[in-house]
Amino acid sequence: MGDASPAVLVFETELPIPFLVADATAIEKGDVLKLADPMTVTASTDAEDNIAGIAAEEKVANDGKTKIPVYRRGIFKMTAKAAFNIGEGLSSSADANKVQAATKTSVGSKTLGLALGASGGDTETVLVELNVGCNNTAYA
Repeated sequence: MGDASPAVLVFETELPIPFLVADATAIEKGDVLKLADPMTVTASTDAEDNIAGIAAEEKVANDGKTKIPVYRRGIFKMTAKAAFNIGEGLSSSADANKVQAATKTSVGSKTLGLALGASGGDTETVLVELNVGCNNTAYA
């Protein structure tokens, strides 16, 4: 489970899709999710994880469920890890559910989306366009 404020859906631009999840796994609604093979999710806790998306609902550990709906597109209110500019590509950070500016290695599913506002620093909330794998070409 993420310990930072979870992402909050502001505008749903696409419906969530089901991903696999281990029955023993607990996930909070709004957690940024890490992608594993095959199409399986856990909560993201590292910088530049391969991102699956954002949890559309809570998953209680050992509840018998092995699927969870995941947003891959949408506009979310999220918490920043550090300062970044409007329009910058974003990735996951080592702080659960926080986003940071993408780097040269934040390509493919390591790119979570784009900043719709500038962040002045840690703990500031900003709007983020969730667009997994949008590949910020500024780093290509």
